[in-house]
Amino acid sequence: MLKFTEEHEWLKLDGDIATVGITAHAAEQLGDLVFVGLPDVGATVSKGGSAATVESVKAASDIYAPLDGEIVEVNEAIGTDPSLVNSDPLGAGWFFKLKLKDKAAMDGLMDEAAYKAMVG
Repeated sequence: MLKFTEEHEWLKLDGDIATVGITAHAAEQLGDLVFVGLPDVGATVSKGGSAATVESVKAASDIYAPLDGEIVEVNEAIGTDPSLVNSDPLGAGWFFKLKLKDKAAMDGLMDEAAYKAMVG
C-alpha cells in the first residue's frame, strides 16, 4: 500500500520499514535530475526535515522526511545514475528506507486517490 505526502513523497511500508521516494508528478516538475544527495545510513530524521537533496537542470530541491525515523538503507544506484528517479520514480528510483519511529503515523498520510486529487 502506497501513502503520499503533500511534499510529493511516497512511502511503501514493509513491517516497520518504509521505502521512500518522490512521485512521478514531482520528478516531472523537477525535470531531468543531474545529482542526488542521499542521507547517511543511521541518521535520525524528523518529519518535515530535509533528508536528501536533488538537483535538476531547472533547480535544486530538498527531499523531506515524511515521518520520524532512522535511515536504514539508501539507494546508491540513484547517486550514480540520478535519471533512475525520472524513469522509474515509484520503483528503481526510490531514495531511502526509513525505520519508522511510529508506524501508526502512516495513517495520517494521503492515499493515492487523495494525492491525485491534490495534484489534479
